[in-house]
Amino acid sequence: MLNIGDLAAEIESHDQDGAPWSLADSLSCGELVLYFYPADFTPVCTREACAFRDNFDGLQAVQVQIVGVSPQSAASHQRFRSQYNLPFPLLCDEKKQVIRAFGVDGPLGLGVRRVTYLIGTDRRIRNRVVSDFFVGGHTELIKQVIAGAR
Repeated sequence: MLNIGDLAAEIESHDQDGAPWSLADSLSCGELVLYFYPADFTPVCTREACAFRDNFDGLQAVQVQIVGVSPQSAASHQRFRSQYNLPFPLLCDEKKQVIRAFGVDGPLGLGVRRVTYLIGTDRRIRNRVVSDFFVGGHTELIKQVIAGAR
């Protein structure tokens, strides 16, 4: 798992619509909140995504992007985004390449840890929250990012 101060690996993936996504392109637009979650439509993951959705405008106002990552298919991510009106992209990481690059694979390679990273434009990890079962710390990080940038 990456720690504060570590350099994030340059990664490439695709979002729920098949559009290519890269960390370099994303960071060219400002800092990034990259969050990893186990699965679409599960109660805790849904609560987390909706909390991030509810803070999306605040992040936009301070020019910080947010992107979610989990190992579900594009079709699952499309349904999840649509049902909960999520305004941010969800990366499809079915082979867990991004998940492994950030060290958030679950024990014995099963599942995915719930981790949120704040990544600076220099690819350095500025902050991190690890909480597998509770979303409060993840949401608090988003609120701190919004408050700290004002």
